Amino acid sequence: MSPVPADVLKEFAPTGKLRVALNFSNIVLVQKDPATGEPRGVTPELGTELAKRLGLPLEFVHFESAGKVSGAINAGVYDICFLAIEPARAAEIDFTAPYVHIEGGYMVPKDSPLKVIADVDRPGVRIAVGRGSAYDLFLTRTLKGAELVRYPTGDEATGKFLADKVDVAAGVKQPLVLFAKANPNLRVMDGRFQVIEQAMGMPKGRDAAGKYLRAFVEEMKASGFVADALKRSNQPDATVAPPAGA
Repeated sequence: MSPVPADVLKEFAPTGKLRVALNFSNIVLVQKDPATGEPRGVTPELGTELAKRLGLPLEFVHFESAGKVSGAINAGVYDICFLAIEPARAAEIDFTAPYVHIEGGYMVPKDSPLKVIADVDRPGVRIAVGRGSAYDLFLTRTLKGAELVRYPTGDEATGKFLADKVDVAAGVKQPLVLFAKANPNLRVMDGRFQVIEQAMGMPKGRDAAGKYLRAFVEEMKASGFVADALKRSNQPDATVAPPAGA
C-alpha cells in the first residue's frame, strides 16, 4: 500500500484523527452490537477500513438522525459522513458515488383505504417523516397533493403516526417492515416510492481527500467489501450500487 500524501491526510483529518459520523436511525447501515454496544454494519466497517488505509486513529461520532448529521456538516465535529445523496445536501456536502441502494416505503394502518404507493400522493393525505431525512427531502420536492408531518427523527415518525392520526408513515423500508411485524394493526405497502442512494460525504473544499474518497468507494464496491459487510450485518435487501457512471 503506497503512502498517503500529507495534503490528503490533512484534509481528511485536520484534528489528527478521522472522525466518522454514524446515523443510528438507519438500521440497514449501522446497528449497535447487543453484547458490547459497539457499532457494527456496513458504515462502521467502511469507516474503519478508511482509517486503516489512511493510518489515522478513528473516532465514531454518534447521531440519532440523518437530518442531524447533515445539519452538522459545517460544525467541525466530524470529517466523514454516510448520507443519501440529495440536492439540498449537495450544496454543502461533497458526495462520492453511492455505495449502496436502499428503498423508501410507506406504512399504513391495516384497514387504511390506501392500498398501493400511487394512492398516497393526493390531497388530504398526511405523511409522517423524520425531519431532514432523505425521504423527507425527496417527498418535499416530489409530492403534488399529500402533506408532510415532520417529527424530530424517523423512529418518532414511525412510533407516533398512528396515535397522532397521521395517515401514512414514510421511511427506509426494512425498519418499517420490522416495525409492522411487531404491530399487527399496521402494514407496509408493496413496492417503493424512491431508491435511496447512500454515499460517503465530507465538507466542501477538501478536494484532494474527496478524490481519494471517491476512489476508495469504487474499490470497496468492486472488491466485494460492501457486499460482504451487508451480509455480515444481515441486510439482504440492500443492494450494492453499480460502479460510478454505470
